[in-house]
Amino acid sequence: MSRPIDLTADLGEGYGAWTMTDDEALTRIVTSANVACGFHAGDPSTIRDTVALCVERGVAVGAQPSFPDLRGFGRRPIELPPSDLEADVLYQLGALEAFLRPHGHRLHHVLPHGSLGNMTVVREDYARAVARAVRAFDPRLTVAYQEGWMIRAAEEEGLPVARVGFPDRAYDDDGTLVRRALPGALVEDPEEVAARAVRMAVDGTITTISGATLHLPCDSILVHGDGPDAVSSASTVRGRLESAGVEVAAWSGPVR
Repeated sequence: MSRPIDLTADLGEGYGAWTMTDDEALTRIVTSANVACGFHAGDPSTIRDTVALCVERGVAVGAQPSFPDLRGFGRRPIELPPSDLEADVLYQLGALEAFLRPHGHRLHHVLPHGSLGNMTVVREDYARAVARAVRAFDPRLTVAYQEGWMIRAAEEEGLPVARVGFPDRAYDDDGTLVRRALPGALVEDPEEVAARAVRMAVDGTITTISGATLHLPCDSILVHGDGPDAVSSASTVRGRLESAGVEVAAWSGPVR
């Protein structure tokens, strides 16, 4: 491979005594993290501890802003004026970076979570609101997501972008993710997830839920951390990527 591929996971998705991900194990595998910023998960102590763990392990810390939807884990679509969404995202970026600064670090990237992320792929107004918030916060920040309006809006704002592949999620033929409520939306077998990740990284393709081959430029592979096989999948994906000759490393972030 002529360039490295980032391996990322969603971390810090707990609240109080409740935890979702095995952050301790995942930070030994991934090269970057998308940390919940408090709107779908992540109280201040959880954010603090997640950031400290990532810094200790050399894992790049990105923000995972969400709709204000703790009860629905950020997976319910919400209608907001774009100006309100812009303010919500800016607020979350500032909250997360507050925990990075004592370590002498800054945010590495921004990857919108759940329903917000899905909607920024197909809705120009939401994508532009997120891009404006990122640019206002730090125009050096990379916006990471799948191809669609989010990537286009970020590029038009002059922001660096990274295209993300989701090997543990099924794709429709138009390149969007199959809704979680539908059969076959989740790919749960670690070996199948790993095989799909290698295709994304090496060939830049994915097989859609209908069996079609879709071209999928990819800078980062995301393995979701909220499933029972998350650690096994992430470990298998990393091993298979490295066996295929892929250098697994986070892309360059902003200068500290």
